[in-house]
Amino acid sequence: MRSIEKLELKNKRVLIRADLNVPVKNGEVSDDFRIRASLPTIRLCLDNGAKVAVMSHLGRPKGKDSAYSLKPVAERLGELLGMPVRFVPETVGESVAREIGSLEPGKEVLVLENVRFEPGEEKDDEHLAKAYAQLCDVFVNDAFASSHRAHASVAGVARFAEEKAAGLLLTREVMSLKWVLEDPKRPLSVVLGGAKVSTKIGLIENLLKKTDRLLIGGAMANTFLKALGHNLGKSLVEDDMLKKALEVLESVKGSGCTLLLPCDAGVGEGPDVPRATYVPVGMIPKEAQALDIGPASVQLFKEGLEGSMTVLWNGPMGMFEVPSFALGTYGVAFAVSQAGAFRVAGGGETDEAIERLGLASTFSFISTAGGAFLEFLEGKTLPGIVALGG
Repeated sequence: MRSIEKLELKNKRVLIRADLNVPVKNGEVSDDFRIRASLPTIRLCLDNGAKVAVMSHLGRPKGKDSAYSLKPVAERLGELLGMPVRFVPETVGESVAREIGSLEPGKEVLVLENVRFEPGEEKDDEHLAKAYAQLCDVFVNDAFASSHRAHASVAGVARFAEEKAAGLLLTREVMSLKWVLEDPKRPLSVVLGGAKVSTKIGLIENLLKKTDRLLIGGAMANTFLKALGHNLGKSLVEDDMLKKALEVLESVKGSGCTLLLPCDAGVGEGPDVPRATYVPVGMIPKEAQALDIGPASVQLFKEGLEGSMTVLWNGPMGMFEVPSFALGTYGVAFAVSQAGAFRVAGGGETDEAIERLGLASTFSFISTAGGAFLEFLEGKTLPGIVALGG
């Protein structure tokens, strides 16, 4: 990939594909983490005298829907940049081209409407991709979080743009994760959580070959625990993944990787109980569900992280959005924040937990991505990144 830092940008029309897919409530952005992450690339282009236009998706609209408009996002971007940010309620066409052409270089930014309002966006429509390319002299992909999608505004436009480059955020995301996968300081410890083994089995199998310690919590740990013979009551278990879980457990033997699973759980008959009851994993009542890992597991994971030089964390340890079942995720968050010389986290819920606790500054890098983060670590090629190298 060529970096945006290598290009001459003065007076050029630069179209940045950012990931501004942020929560909007009552017409206002409620979490601007991804917007803030996009600022360095936008500012670099402005500082180099470019005419800067930004495009992104927001949510999963079915056609044009004002509830998914990027207008509130454009307003927040202007506040963060401290400069005028124009918004145009279209994504392509002559009026958009005129708006970009009229920008004062280095002095203002234009935000286009939600690219998913275009019916050809998610189909990587060639006509739409060419239309995007005609809007710019330079296309910049800074949306690592969307780069696992072969969409017109991500991969398609890169095929037809005169010049293309990776933004600062995308470059940092790729380099940080490549370093963890290929040349980390050891020991390397990986903490995985979340709901389902099926969504992360490829990741687990890839990491077993690369990591020194693998710590698995969250509901996905239930499948491994049941495969080992534990009664999980009414806990979420993927019965069709039990055989695969046993295969993973067997492959750990002789791999050089240490695998840790929870030894206790925060349980209740549902998430609306006033407080969790903590029991060993082998003593979960028949009518109860494991909705968090317990304090003994937090201590086990903390000890498992001791001495690590690199730590990677993805996925909550339970239903941390419910106060009764937040202990495990928050306990692990603090443990990870204090372990290792290089600490990386990624995934929407993981990022949310870190932000809630005010621990962002203790991490070496926090990825903006969810699906792309997992697919990259799984070893898959991402269309948006491949397109930049073509």
